[in-house]
Amino acid sequence: MPVEPCPNADALTDLLAESGRGPVVIFKHSTRCPISGAAEREMSRFVAAHPDVPCRQVLVIEQRPLSLEIAAVTGVAHQSPQVLVLRNGAVAWTASHYGVTCAEVEEACAAAKG
Repeated sequence: MPVEPCPNADALTDLLAESGRGPVVIFKHSTRCPISGAAEREMSRFVAAHPDVPCRQVLVIEQRPLSLEIAAVTGVAHQSPQVLVLRNGAVAWTASHYGVTCAEVEEACAAAKG
């Protein structure tokens, strides 16, 4: 199941607000990177297994201003692939490159719920 896109800054604002009700996930993906392709498969597995967790994808090349805004708002330096789990508008967990796995994101979301 593909990860739903985060189309713009307004959608990012909505996602940050939604993190007040539970964990939300941002997946920063590069369409030019094979490591990011592997991370995308992992995130698709996560989305299929956890349709209740809001998860949005940002294409770091095609949506560079939005990707940079995420880094500025969260204080997490940009990498790709990269996953950020947010709770109450703050970063609860982040990983990049081969650290982006379905199991790790599941664990991070479970911890952010508690």
